[in-house]
Amino acid sequence: MDPIRRSSTLRLTGLLCLLFLVFFSRGFASHDVVSEKSSGTTQEDSRSQANSTAHKKTFPVLSFNYEHVRTPFEISLWILLALFMKLGFHIIPTVSHIVPESCLLIFVGLLVGGIIKATGEQPPILDSNLFFLYLLPPIILDAGYFLPMRPFTENIGTILMFAMVGTLWNVFFIGGMMYAVCQIDAAKLAHVDLLSCLLFGSIISAVDPVSVLAVFEEIHINELLHILVFGESLLNDAVTVVLYHLFKEFAHEQAITVTGAVLGVISFFVVSLGGVMVGVIYGIVGAFTSRFTSYSRVIEPLFVFLYSYMAYLSAEIFHLSGIMSLIACGVIMRPYVEANISHKSYTTVKYFLKMWSSVSDTLIFIFLGVSTVAGPHTWNWIFVIFTVIFCLVSRVLGVIGLTAFMNKFRIVKLTKKDQFIIAYGGLRGAIAFSLGFLLNNNEIKNLFLTAIITVIFFTVFVQGMTIRPLVELLAVKKKKESKESINEEIHTQFLDHLLTGIEDICGHYGHHHWKDKLNRFNKTYVKRWLIAGERSTEPQLISFYNKMELKQAMMMVESGSAAKLPTIVPARTAFSISKSREEEIRRVLRANLQNTRQRLRSYSRYELLNDALEDDISEARFRKQKEMERRVSLNNSKL
Repeated sequence: MDPIRRSSTLRLTGLLCLLFLVFFSRGFASHDVVSEKSSGTTQEDSRSQANSTAHKKTFPVLSFNYEHVRTPFEISLWILLALFMKLGFHIIPTVSHIVPESCLLIFVGLLVGGIIKATGEQPPILDSNLFFLYLLPPIILDAGYFLPMRPFTENIGTILMFAMVGTLWNVFFIGGMMYAVCQIDAAKLAHVDLLSCLLFGSIISAVDPVSVLAVFEEIHINELLHILVFGESLLNDAVTVVLYHLFKEFAHEQAITVTGAVLGVISFFVVSLGGVMVGVIYGIVGAFTSRFTSYSRVIEPLFVFLYSYMAYLSAEIFHLSGIMSLIACGVIMRPYVEANISHKSYTTVKYFLKMWSSVSDTLIFIFLGVSTVAGPHTWNWIFVIFTVIFCLVSRVLGVIGLTAFMNKFRIVKLTKKDQFIIAYGGLRGAIAFSLGFLLNNNEIKNLFLTAIITVIFFTVFVQGMTIRPLVELLAVKKKKESKESINEEIHTQFLDHLLTGIEDICGHYGHHHWKDKLNRFNKTYVKRWLIAGERSTEPQLISFYNKMELKQAMMMVESGSAAKLPTIVPARTAFSISKSREEEIRRVLRANLQNTRQRLRSYSRYELLNDALEDDISEARFRKQKEMERRVSLNNSKL
């Protein structure tokens, strides 16, 4: 924040502390040191001036210099306020069942902003650089690092359809309809052209991952709906970034060219795929670095955080998708890093990411409330009301149309209830506000920001507060908290291999075929380079068992059950096997259970060769049937 914005938060951030310090400073120091600072003086000049005037005045027992610690002090107070709000939200259970946490935090921000404005100061505004560079990355890293890969990859087609086609539909539908609204004489918005309306549509159309996480994690919706809406909110970043910069450039030049449109399409692939490639590169480098951290376990968590943040910043340098870069880095890095780092480092990474993302999420919603009070706003009833209406209509029509198309290819169809929750869960948040804050035209900027804040408040308060009772009313399936087990993992792997074999027999290169190819490539080549020691050749079931045992041990320690365990555990008599015998057993199992799959001809009943033995059997059956019919006819004639 610049010095003008810092001065606006003086009364709030240091009110009690300042009164305390001022009281004691005046009580114990009657003569204070007065030093006039200018922009051209250095620290050496100020020290020499203090030394020259020290013999003329009494030595101060207690001095006051708030400007020296102003920035870290205000940051600490804001974080402390966020933590108190989150703590109070969970202490009072009745509030958490009625009002979502995001709504309460925005209300606190409105209250804080009102207090600041009542004192005659200007409330701080959620700065775009503060949001995109410091508050958003922890939330995206936490979501990408712990992303459930199996449901995400199984529904990647539907997620991409919602993220790409759905976002494009929302942009052009909202932009076109809002341009039609601006042509109404009663709206008095004839100066807002089509390009500005399309720019507004690109800002307001994208689903916000911060708001989706804040609401959907509280209602415990089933994993399918959660991954569809949240995956859409993560992957629509590339579409939003490209369209925002494209329409912003067109609005500046007041013209749309064919070359610009073609470059915009190319830019979409560059932004999305380029962001993914940057994340993959940093993820591989981070995983390779973790091979050598066994000599210094203390720095292991820092590599995870720094490589991920560097991936995000590197993507932002080239105007690529930082969100997709951060997700790709976390997804690529996690399996290899967790195999290399220690258990304590794994615990540190897990809880630090959760803590960091929770604090960022809280600060974002508080700053949204404060920024609403700060203004300035250009209120236009027609523009604001139709914005809310068209956002809802475009979301519903887009979900219904895309779901009708995707259900033709999905095995698990999306029901009407699922479609309603997906459409109703399209929440907007701080990303739209920050993009609107970057606009240059102040007149249109204030109009757009007022409409954006209204849509955010409507989706977070109205949809966020009513989605829980609607889920219970419609009896939508919720998430089941089940413990992982070896038995479940064995059956899951068995079904994966079975489906892969079925695809091979049918000659179909489907999802399971390519997944098996990727797993074999990963096991044969990638693990040997990115995982240190014997863990690189460890079977998947053994690795899963180790993770499950670690998770169970951590849960026992957290619950205090470990204190009840005996300190001395009697040793069990284990059956010992010699190394040669163990290698022989492994060789037999490997030869019989893991045979290399062979590509067979695809099955078709029209292309099968005639089997001579089968023909003989069929002929014998035909003759026997004819003989039986002849005997039956003779018996009937005699009767």
